[in-house]
Amino acid sequence: MMDNMSLITVFTLSGLNGTTNYRGTLFALTLLCYCVIWLVNLTIAVIIIIDKSLHEPMYVFLCNLCINGLYGTAGFYPKFLMDLLSTTHVISYAGCLLQGFVIHSSACADLSLLVLMAYDRYVAICRPLMYHSVMTKQRICVFLFFAWLIPIYLVLMSTITTSTSRLCGSHIPKIYCVNWLISKVACSASIASVIIPAFNYTFYFGHFLFIVWSYIYLIRTCLTSKENWSKFMQTCVPHIFSLTTFAVCLLFDLLYMRFSSKELSDNVQNFMAIEFLLIPPIVNPLMYGFKLTKIRNRIINFMCRRRWKVFRLKS
Repeated sequence: MMDNMSLITVFTLSGLNGTTNYRGTLFALTLLCYCVIWLVNLTIAVIIIIDKSLHEPMYVFLCNLCINGLYGTAGFYPKFLMDLLSTTHVISYAGCLLQGFVIHSSACADLSLLVLMAYDRYVAICRPLMYHSVMTKQRICVFLFFAWLIPIYLVLMSTITTSTSRLCGSHIPKIYCVNWLISKVACSASIASVIIPAFNYTFYFGHFLFIVWSYIYLIRTCLTSKENWSKFMQTCVPHIFSLTTFAVCLLFDLLYMRFSSKELSDNVQNFMAIEFLLIPPIVNPLMYGFKLTKIRNRIINFMCRRRWKVFRLKS
């Protein structure tokens, strides 16, 4: 019998069949959103990189969060934009695995970075005298190394396990690929294909619980001191907002994958599918840019200098 892997080399994606009449408008809006994502994330990342006064743990973690936003969205938007210009919505088997890997690893890296940001705020507010001895440059580099390595490794293991499965279908009921949907079209589920994703979900749910616990502890600690409460409102509110946005959007996506209903229109299902690839990458940099005083001042100073240079050239 011929290997099933040699028969199925292309997957078909669903969700765009009902967008024929306004596909041009949807393409323009999607391209605009992708450009905004690049603009806001790249602006924050570049400002933090070139300004030595922002080379502090909180801002270094934020820079990595913005870079991760660009990495994750790069796995979705280019392919989605091409699909909007095409009458057929297909993706190669290798391309599907790669897209699932990028989107999954980006989501996991987001949680890892949010854990580091929560830990940083915990030490800064609850253990201020120990902050500089705990958050050293060497330790920050180690934290960031594992914050990227562990998600990539765990998702890579899941992707390799998925790639070894024999396939009995080629239809992905979504506008992009994820490992769970690829495994659903497999002829049978191996033990590894069940255990590895289960471990990954448990591992990152533990991340989420740690973040929630740390902020509850921070709130209880800061309520006893006006100075600490002021510091909490200034630096922790953007973190909490980012976590809430990411968790809600990811929850909608997971609910959509597990319990998608035919009663929902394709437009609603598509929006639920792309929420965490649209809202957090735009909202997070804007939230940090407006709320964190140092970053906001750098952006304002840069814009004022540019306007002054333009005014001098015109005069």
